[in-house]
Amino acid sequence: MTLRDFFIHHPTVAVAFSGGVDSAYLLYAADKYAEKVRAYYVKSEFQPSFELEDAEKLARHLKADVRILTRKILSVPGVGENPPDRCYRCKKAIFGTIRQAAEADGFPVLLDGTNASDDYDDRPGMKALAELSVLSPLRECGLTKQKIRLLSKEAGLFTWDKPAYACLATRFPYGEKITEEKLRAAETAEGYLFSLGFRNFRIRSQNGQAKIQLPEAQIPRLWEYREDIVDRLKEFYTGVSLDLEEKKKKMR
Repeated sequence: MTLRDFFIHHPTVAVAFSGGVDSAYLLYAADKYAEKVRAYYVKSEFQPSFELEDAEKLARHLKADVRILTRKILSVPGVGENPPDRCYRCKKAIFGTIRQAAEADGFPVLLDGTNASDDYDDRPGMKALAELSVLSPLRECGLTKQKIRLLSKEAGLFTWDKPAYACLATRFPYGEKITEEKLRAAETAEGYLFSLGFRNFRIRSQNGQAKIQLPEAQIPRLWEYREDIVDRLKEFYTGVSLDLEEKKKKMR
């Protein structure tokens, strides 16, 4: 099945839109093939400000119909305590918010950007999508992340080479309480490294300390800016270290 075929069967759709590579291409395809489409972006404490900026920029580029919703995700029972099923609880709340708004707007079919490269068993949030009957056309059509990047580039979408970016909650180990102050500190710290030219990295919180994960090729740059980085990050953390086991882990 192709995306064109999918939207023939589902001509009126709502798209859960994050501003990332996958949902950006999904919105592009829906805007191209569906008869009626509206995108929904949910602004919460877990999203950095640049994600909303990218979402609005792409919406302007596509002249897409986008509605911005707000959800206080830390007020959802169990989310702030950061249990192992936090992703499920968060996803259920976010997509429940979208589902309610979309149905009220006359869009009964809700789509998300899960692709064929995503490991279903490794993503607790997938359970929430199934419970809310969210469809994933990129996955259904066999489109991998690599293929989506290629198609996005061909379509002229600036998101085609955007680095993967998991929500800010993933910076904290399960069991560590998540607060808005900690989230903003993580966002500011990572924003500083972005400003120095680093890409595809994470700053994890570990007992109040910052543990930097980044590709091996960027370590010389990290060493070049070491003193500045330590000084800046110690405004938010008690210490700063480099995770030398990063290559063994998934960048989530």
